[in-house]
Amino acid sequence: MSRIQANLLLLLAAAIWGGGFVAQSTAMKAIGPFWFIGLRFAVATLVVLPFVWMENRKAAKPLTPRNWLSFLLIGLALFGGAATQQLGLLTTTVTNSSFITGLYVVFVPLIAVIFLRRSPHWVIWPAALMALCGIYLLSGGSFSRLTVGDFLTVICALFWAAQITLAGSAVNETGRPLGISATQFAVTAVLALAVAAVIEPISIADISAALGEILYVGIFSSGLAFALQIIGQRYTTAPQAAIFLSSEALFGASLGALLLGETIRPLGYAGCALMFAAMLAVELVPELTRRRDATA
Repeated sequence: MSRIQANLLLLLAAAIWGGGFVAQSTAMKAIGPFWFIGLRFAVATLVVLPFVWMENRKAAKPLTPRNWLSFLLIGLALFGGAATQQLGLLTTTVTNSSFITGLYVVFVPLIAVIFLRRSPHWVIWPAALMALCGIYLLSGGSFSRLTVGDFLTVICALFWAAQITLAGSAVNETGRPLGISATQFAVTAVLALAVAAVIEPISIADISAALGEILYVGIFSSGLAFALQIIGQRYTTAPQAAIFLSSEALFGASLGALLLGETIRPLGYAGCALMFAAMLAVELVPELTRRRDATA
Protein backbone atom coordinates (compact mmCIF):
# COMPACT_ATOMS: atom_id res chain seq x y z
CA MET A 1 0.00 0.00 0.00
CA SER A 2 1.32 3.46 -0.89
CA ARG A 3 1.57 6.23 1.68
CA ILE A 4 -1.16 8.20 -0.10
CA GLN A 5 -3.52 5.21 0.07
CA ALA A 6 -2.71 4.70 3.75
CA ASN A 7 -3.38 8.36 4.55
CA LEU A 8 -6.70 8.17 2.69
CA LEU A 9 -7.66 5.18 4.86
CA LEU A 10 -6.84 7.21 7.98
CA LEU A 11 -8.87 10.11 6.62
CA LEU A 12 -11.82 7.77 6.08
CA ALA A 13 -11.48 6.47 9.65
CA ALA A 14 -11.53 10.05 10.97
CA ALA A 15 -14.62 10.83 8.87
CA ILE A 16 -16.41 7.75 10.25
CA TRP A 17 -15.56 8.81 13.82
CA GLY A 18 -16.73 12.36 13.08
CA GLY A 19 -20.04 10.99 11.84
CA GLY A 20 -20.30 9.05 15.08
CA PHE A 21 -20.82 12.30 17.00
CA VAL A 22 -23.87 13.10 14.86
CA ALA A 23 -25.25 9.57 15.31
CA GLN A 24 -24.76 9.78 19.08
CA SER A 25 -26.63 13.08 19.22
CA THR A 26 -29.59 12.13 17.01
CA ALA A 27 -30.05 8.72 18.66
CA MET A 28 -31.06 10.34 21.94
CA LYS A 29 -34.24 11.69 20.33
CA ALA A 30 -35.50 8.12 20.55
CA ILE A 31 -33.49 6.33 23.23
CA GLY A 32 -31.82 7.07 26.56
CA PRO A 33 -28.05 7.64 26.70
CA PHE A 34 -27.24 4.49 28.68
CA TRP A 35 -29.36 2.23 26.49
CA PHE A 36 -27.58 3.68 23.47
CA ILE A 37 -24.14 3.13 25.02
CA GLY A 38 -24.99 -0.42 26.08
CA LEU A 39 -26.42 -1.47 22.72
CA ARG A 40 -23.69 0.18 20.62
CA PHE A 41 -20.92 -1.53 22.57
CA ALA A 42 -22.78 -4.86 22.56
CA VAL A 43 -22.78 -4.61 18.74
CA ALA A 44 -19.11 -3.57 18.78
CA THR A 45 -18.24 -6.61 20.91
CA LEU A 46 -19.91 -8.97 18.44
CA VAL A 47 -18.12 -7.29 15.53
CA VAL A 48 -14.68 -7.75 17.10
CA LEU A 49 -15.11 -11.28 18.52
CA PRO A 50 -14.20 -13.25 15.33
CA PHE A 51 -10.93 -11.31 15.09
CA VAL A 52 -10.22 -11.99 18.76
CA TRP A 53 -10.58 -15.71 18.09
CA MET A 54 -7.98 -15.49 15.32
CA GLU A 55 -5.69 -13.43 17.57
CA ASN A 56 -5.96 -15.99 20.38
CA ARG A 57 -4.93 -18.82 18.04
CA LYS A 58 -1.68 -17.00 17.30
CA ALA A 59 -0.97 -15.91 20.90
CA ALA A 60 2.36 -17.06 22.31
CA LYS A 61 1.20 -17.27 25.94
CA PRO A 62 -2.09 -17.28 27.88
CA LEU A 63 -3.43 -14.26 29.72
CA THR A 64 -2.76 -14.00 33.45
CA PRO A 65 -5.18 -12.78 36.15
CA ARG A 66 -3.17 -9.55 36.22
CA ASN A 67 -3.77 -9.11 32.49
CA TRP A 68 -7.50 -9.63 32.94
CA LEU A 69 -7.54 -7.07 35.75
CA SER A 70 -5.87 -4.51 33.51
CA PHE A 71 -8.42 -5.26 30.77
CA LEU A 72 -11.20 -4.65 33.29
CA LEU A 73 -9.72 -1.29 34.30
CA ILE A 74 -9.51 -0.29 30.64
CA GLY A 75 -13.19 -1.19 30.28
CA LEU A 76 -14.08 0.95 33.31
CA ALA A 77 -12.20 3.90 31.80
CA LEU A 78 -13.99 3.40 28.48
CA PHE A 79 -17.35 3.27 30.24
CA GLY A 80 -16.54 6.52 32.05
CA GLY A 81 -15.58 8.20 28.79
CA ALA A 82 -18.57 6.89 26.85
CA ALA A 83 -21.03 7.82 29.61
CA THR A 84 -19.78 11.37 30.14
CA GLN A 85 -19.57 12.00 26.39
CA GLN A 86 -23.08 10.70 25.75
CA LEU A 87 -24.58 12.60 28.68
CA GLY A 88 -22.70 15.69 27.57
CA LEU A 89 -24.37 15.55 24.16
CA LEU A 90 -27.72 16.14 25.87
CA THR A 91 -26.74 19.77 26.53
CA THR A 92 -23.82 20.56 24.22
CA THR A 93 -23.43 20.64 20.45
CA VAL A 94 -21.76 18.08 18.22
CA THR A 95 -19.17 20.74 17.33
CA ASN A 96 -18.22 21.39 20.95
CA SER A 97 -18.23 17.69 21.79
CA SER A 98 -15.98 16.71 18.89
CA PHE A 99 -13.34 19.35 19.61
CA ILE A 100 -13.37 19.06 23.41
CA THR A 101 -13.21 15.25 23.21
CA GLY A 102 -10.12 15.60 21.01
CA LEU A 103 -8.28 17.16 23.93
CA TYR A 104 -7.48 13.63 25.14
CA VAL A 105 -4.43 14.02 22.88
CA VAL A 106 -3.19 16.74 25.26
CA PHE A 107 -4.31 14.94 28.43
CA VAL A 108 -2.48 11.65 27.68
CA PRO A 109 1.04 13.07 28.27
CA LEU A 110 -0.23 15.07 31.26
CA ILE A 111 -1.47 11.83 32.84
CA ALA A 112 1.95 10.29 32.19
CA VAL A 113 3.53 13.24 34.04
CA ILE A 114 1.22 13.02 37.07
CA PHE A 115 0.78 9.27 37.54
CA LEU A 116 3.75 7.67 35.76
CA ARG A 117 6.33 10.34 36.70
CA ARG A 118 7.51 10.62 33.11
CA SER A 119 9.25 13.80 32.05
CA PRO A 120 7.08 15.51 29.43
CA HIS A 121 8.20 17.00 26.16
CA TRP A 122 8.34 20.79 26.48
CA VAL A 123 5.48 21.22 23.98
CA ILE A 124 2.97 19.75 26.45
CA TRP A 125 2.78 22.90 28.56
CA PRO A 126 2.10 25.45 25.78
CA ALA A 127 -0.27 22.94 24.18
CA ALA A 128 -2.24 22.59 27.43
CA LEU A 129 -2.45 26.38 27.70
CA MET A 130 -3.59 26.60 24.06
CA ALA A 131 -6.28 24.01 24.72
CA LEU A 132 -7.56 25.92 27.76
CA CYS A 133 -7.66 29.14 25.74
CA GLY A 134 -9.46 27.26 22.98
CA ILE A 135 -12.21 26.11 25.35
CA TYR A 136 -12.51 29.70 26.64
CA LEU A 137 -12.99 31.05 23.11
CA LEU A 138 -15.36 28.22 22.21
CA SER A 139 -17.55 29.37 25.09
CA GLY A 140 -17.73 32.86 23.55
CA GLY A 141 -15.17 34.42 25.88
CA SER A 142 -16.81 33.41 29.16
CA PHE A 143 -16.54 30.14 31.03
CA SER A 144 -20.00 30.85 32.48
CA ARG A 145 -21.44 30.21 29.02
CA LEU A 146 -20.13 26.67 28.96
CA THR A 147 -22.91 24.16 29.48
CA VAL A 148 -22.96 21.18 31.81
CA GLY A 149 -22.44 19.08 28.68
CA ASP A 150 -19.22 20.94 27.86
CA PHE A 151 -17.82 20.24 31.33
CA LEU A 152 -18.89 16.59 31.10
CA THR A 153 -17.06 16.35 27.78
CA VAL A 154 -13.87 17.67 29.39
CA ILE A 155 -14.21 14.86 31.94
CA CYS A 156 -14.85 12.50 29.02
CA ALA A 157 -11.53 13.55 27.45
CA LEU A 158 -9.78 12.72 30.74
CA PHE A 159 -11.37 9.26 30.75
CA TRP A 160 -10.30 8.70 27.12
CA ALA A 161 -6.76 9.72 28.06
CA ALA A 162 -6.76 7.25 30.96
CA GLN A 163 -8.12 4.52 28.70
CA ILE A 164 -5.42 5.17 26.08
CA THR A 165 -2.68 5.16 28.71
CA LEU A 166 -3.87 1.89 30.27
CA ALA A 167 -4.48 0.25 26.90
CA GLY A 168 -1.01 1.21 25.68
CA SER A 169 0.61 -0.51 28.66
CA ALA A 170 -1.62 -3.58 28.30
CA VAL A 171 -0.92 -3.96 24.57
CA ASN A 172 2.82 -3.79 25.17
CA GLU A 173 2.54 -6.44 27.87
CA THR A 174 0.15 -8.87 26.18
CA GLY A 175 0.34 -8.13 22.45
CA ARG A 176 -3.44 -8.54 22.19
CA PRO A 177 -5.04 -5.31 20.94
CA LEU A 178 -8.17 -7.07 19.69
CA GLY A 179 -8.64 -8.94 22.96
CA ILE A 180 -8.38 -5.66 24.83
CA SER A 181 -10.88 -4.05 22.46
CA ALA A 182 -13.43 -6.84 22.88
CA THR A 183 -13.06 -6.89 26.66
CA GLN A 184 -13.41 -3.15 27.09
CA PHE A 185 -16.42 -3.11 24.74
CA ALA A 186 -18.07 -5.95 26.69
CA VAL A 187 -17.41 -4.33 30.09
CA THR A 188 -18.84 -1.04 28.88
CA ALA A 189 -21.90 -2.76 27.38
CA VAL A 190 -22.67 -4.68 30.59
CA LEU A 191 -22.26 -1.64 32.85
CA ALA A 192 -24.29 0.65 30.60
CA LEU A 193 -27.13 -1.85 30.16
CA ALA A 194 -27.22 -2.43 33.93
CA VAL A 195 -27.54 1.32 34.58
CA ALA A 196 -30.08 1.73 31.76
CA ALA A 197 -32.28 -1.08 33.08
CA VAL A 198 -32.56 0.75 36.40
CA ILE A 199 -33.00 4.40 35.39
CA GLU A 200 -34.19 4.56 31.76
CA PRO A 201 -37.44 3.35 30.13
CA ILE A 202 -37.15 1.32 26.94
CA SER A 203 -39.32 -0.32 24.31
CA ILE A 204 -38.85 -2.19 21.05
CA ALA A 205 -40.14 0.90 19.25
CA ASP A 206 -37.43 3.03 20.88
CA ILE A 207 -34.69 0.62 19.83
CA SER A 208 -36.08 0.43 16.29
CA ALA A 209 -36.12 4.22 16.02
CA ALA A 210 -32.45 4.45 16.99
CA LEU A 211 -31.31 1.23 15.28
CA GLY A 212 -29.54 3.01 12.41
CA GLU A 213 -27.42 5.09 14.79
CA ILE A 214 -26.70 2.07 17.03
CA LEU A 215 -25.50 -0.01 14.08
CA TYR A 216 -23.49 2.84 12.56
CA VAL A 217 -21.57 3.55 15.75
CA GLY A 218 -21.31 -0.11 16.77
CA ILE A 219 -20.19 -1.51 13.41
CA PHE A 220 -18.47 1.36 11.64
CA SER A 221 -17.09 3.64 14.39
CA SER A 222 -15.96 0.78 16.62
CA GLY A 223 -15.26 -1.98 14.11
CA LEU A 224 -14.43 -0.68 10.64
CA ALA A 225 -12.69 2.57 11.65
CA PHE A 226 -10.50 0.71 14.15
CA ALA A 227 -9.39 -1.71 11.41
CA LEU A 228 -8.72 1.15 8.98
CA GLN A 229 -6.58 2.90 11.60
CA ILE A 230 -4.50 -0.23 12.28
CA ILE A 231 -3.95 -0.88 8.56
CA GLY A 232 -3.26 2.74 7.61
CA GLN A 233 -0.73 3.38 10.37
CA ARG A 234 1.42 0.49 9.09
CA TYR A 235 2.12 2.29 5.82
CA THR A 236 2.56 5.94 6.77
CA THR A 237 4.56 8.07 9.18
CA ALA A 238 3.46 8.91 12.71
CA PRO A 239 3.23 12.68 12.04
CA GLN A 240 1.07 12.16 8.96
CA ALA A 241 -1.13 9.68 10.82
CA ALA A 242 -1.62 12.22 13.63
CA ILE A 243 -2.73 14.91 11.19
CA PHE A 244 -5.25 12.72 9.41
CA LEU A 245 -6.68 11.13 12.56
CA SER A 246 -6.97 14.50 14.33
CA SER A 247 -9.30 15.62 11.53
CA GLU A 248 -12.00 13.64 13.39
CA ALA A 249 -12.86 16.88 15.21
CA LEU A 250 -13.16 18.79 11.94
CA PHE A 251 -15.43 16.14 10.45
CA GLY A 252 -17.58 16.15 13.59
CA ALA A 253 -18.00 19.92 13.47
CA SER A 254 -18.63 19.97 9.70
CA LEU A 255 -21.23 17.20 9.83
CA GLY A 256 -22.87 18.86 12.83
CA ALA A 257 -23.31 22.02 10.76
CA LEU A 258 -24.38 20.17 7.60
CA LEU A 259 -26.77 17.61 9.08
CA LEU A 260 -27.96 19.27 12.28
CA GLY A 261 -27.80 22.94 11.32
CA GLU A 262 -25.43 23.82 14.16
CA THR A 263 -23.76 27.23 14.09
CA ILE A 264 -20.74 28.62 15.89
CA ARG A 265 -19.67 32.19 16.66
CA PRO A 266 -16.48 33.71 15.21
CA LEU A 267 -14.74 33.42 18.59
CA GLY A 268 -15.74 29.77 18.63
CA TYR A 269 -13.96 29.17 15.31
CA ALA A 270 -10.81 30.68 16.83
CA GLY A 271 -11.20 28.39 19.83
CA CYS A 272 -11.59 25.32 17.61
CA ALA A 273 -8.47 26.34 15.69
CA LEU A 274 -6.47 26.72 18.91
CA MET A 275 -7.57 23.33 20.23
CA PHE A 276 -6.82 21.66 16.89
CA ALA A 277 -3.38 23.30 16.85
CA ALA A 278 -2.74 22.02 20.38
CA MET A 279 -3.70 18.47 19.35
CA LEU A 280 -1.38 18.56 16.34
CA ALA A 281 1.48 20.12 18.30
CA VAL A 282 1.41 17.35 20.93
CA GLU A 283 1.47 14.68 18.22
CA LEU A 284 3.86 16.23 15.72
CA VAL A 285 6.52 18.20 17.61
CA PRO A 286 7.95 15.30 19.69
CA GLU A 287 8.08 13.05 16.61
CA LEU A 288 9.77 15.67 14.47
CA THR A 289 12.25 16.41 17.29
CA ARG A 290 13.15 12.71 17.53
CA ARG A 291 13.73 12.55 13.79
CA ARG A 292 15.92 15.65 13.83
CA ASP A 293 18.00 14.28 16.70
CA ALA A 294 18.33 10.91 14.94
CA THR A 295 19.72 12.52 11.78
CA ALA A 296 21.96 15.01 13.61
